[in-house]
Amino acid sequence: MTLPIGPEVDTWPRPLPARQKFQGARVALEPLARRHAGELFEAAQFADDSFTYMSFGPWKSVAEVEALIASHCADPNAAFWAVRPITTGRVSGFLSLMNIEPKNAAIELGNIWFGPELRRTRAATEAMFLLLRHAADDLGYRRIVWKCNDLNAPSKNAALRLGFSHEGTLRAHMVVKGRERDTAMYSIIATEWTMCRDAILSWLDQANFDADGTALKPLAAFRES
Repeated sequence: MTLPIGPEVDTWPRPLPARQKFQGARVALEPLARRHAGELFEAAQFADDSFTYMSFGPWKSVAEVEALIASHCADPNAAFWAVRPITTGRVSGFLSLMNIEPKNAAIELGNIWFGPELRRTRAATEAMFLLLRHAADDLGYRRIVWKCNDLNAPSKNAALRLGFSHEGTLRAHMVVKGRERDTAMYSIIATEWTMCRDAILSWLDQANFDADGTALKPLAAFRES
């Protein structure tokens, strides 16, 4: 009896993400560095709720931000970028490619923190897209992961909006800030990426926005068309 096995794939290890600047129409991504600490601290003022599901924060000083950046920069299995929207010119968030598995061609878009003026903006979507495209198109990763606290409804909605598929929930997966966390798991795989990429590009296109900057069609509509 012949047992079923998975399809053959290109087993060549994928390159690590490049710690380089990425320039979009609405946002610039800069390799996260100590010089960003002050702007990030300012972006976090009166935004304690933005840290509810993060493993860090709220920050009480610039020094705390510097310590976090130092930790991130020392992580050999992650690359972090500061997010600078073109409209404001101020760094107001960061995100990373992490849990990198070159042999398995798998990588995670995660550790995303956006301040209030960046959340739910075109710049925020473009920031995530720039790293998704770098991972999938430039580096050839076959699997991109998104995971979050199962109680974090905005993060779960963001994953689905970008085209990630829900894979399930890891129960009692982690302890964060002394509390048990169930983790919701999502992914985009290589066979799905082209549709996701084209939909995000269509949503970001200027033709999809009116004079006030309001999107004429939601992102999901471009995956359905």
